[in-house]
Amino acid sequence: MKLAERTHPKWATPEMCLVLMAGAAPFSFSIWMALINNFAVEAASFTGKEIGILQSLREVPGFLSFTAVFVLLLIREQTFAILSLLTLGVGVAITGAFPSVLGIYATGVLMSIGFHYYETMQMSLSLQWLPQDVAPKALGKQISAKSIASIGAYGLLWLILNFFNLGYEWLYALGGGVTVIVALYVWAVFPRIDGAEAQHKHMVFRKRYWLYYALTFMGGARRQIFIVFAGFLLVTKFGFSAAEVSGLYLINHLVTSFLAPKLGHLVIRFGERRALIFEYVGLILVFSAYAMVESSHAAGVVYVIDHLFFSFAIAQKSYLQKIAHPKDIASTSSVSFSINHMAAVVIPAVFGTYLWVASPAYVFIAGALMAGVSLLLSLNVPRHPAPGEEVLWGRIAAPQAAE
Repeated sequence: MKLAERTHPKWATPEMCLVLMAGAAPFSFSIWMALINNFAVEAASFTGKEIGILQSLREVPGFLSFTAVFVLLLIREQTFAILSLLTLGVGVAITGAFPSVLGIYATGVLMSIGFHYYETMQMSLSLQWLPQDVAPKALGKQISAKSIASIGAYGLLWLILNFFNLGYEWLYALGGGVTVIVALYVWAVFPRIDGAEAQHKHMVFRKRYWLYYALTFMGGARRQIFIVFAGFLLVTKFGFSAAEVSGLYLINHLVTSFLAPKLGHLVIRFGERRALIFEYVGLILVFSAYAMVESSHAAGVVYVIDHLFFSFAIAQKSYLQKIAHPKDIASTSSVSFSINHMAAVVIPAVFGTYLWVASPAYVFIAGALMAGVSLLLSLNVPRHPAPGEEVLWGRIAAPQAAE
């Protein structure tokens, strides 16, 4: 990549820029997630139906992530990423000021617009700025930075909830404010950074990426089981308080901050195929455990293990980097986020309205079945993916030059 010629600190490297932004987003999002179940129940009497609708609305911007490629006709990716961080921070900061059903819906959507566009740009910039031979390790560092930021957020939240009498409006303002400050700092300190290849400014959807698209779609379905229903299970079935949920999130990120960089090394050593197979076998066991667990302590352990498996997203991103044409990265990243959220828009509302009402266990049985589908797909990943070697079976098209 190229740095714009201007005076800037020596440490203001592309990787450091990615790490700082990676830490900025989860600080506010973690506070939103840790408080939202309790806040929604206490402030607006949410049930499983309303929480499902909220999460479906929150995922609509993710489904529309493909529009990011059109925004890039007007502004650069790095600028778009920073503006998205600012939107995320503002959305979280004002959440506590609107303690009603419609208010929680509206601020959730605003926060989500910033979050999903940022995630799209972060993935795209990472795959453009990082060389293939170091990308899994660098992606692991970003996940570690996210966890460290989340540890700070949850630790601070736990202290405030246990020892100070601050309302939800102040807690959300604190979380969103930190993200806004970091975004403005990145804007002021870092130079303009360009990738090695100019990116397409139009939609790119290639047949030979079909397995990546399928894995991404199933990953979006799996994520909703954790984000929407696993946390709600802890609050509604086992009576976890906001402080206890924050403490559990703190444990999640302590574990992830330590293990994520190591997982990056393991992906390099054992390959994307083995990493993905291990992930999906583990998720089948995790979702089955959710369906059967009756102990609050056991549920907490399962929740921590479930969260750890998110770090295996390194393997899926590394797989895309190896099979994609360099000019396709930005467009494919935005398209993949939309694919990821196709299921995410539907599952929370449908599962919350029908499966959860019948029995929470049905939600997690469905999650285990989806993890099984992902396992079958992962068996089709080659040991050494590359352009023209995207799959073991079902090769559709030869690599094409980027138009």
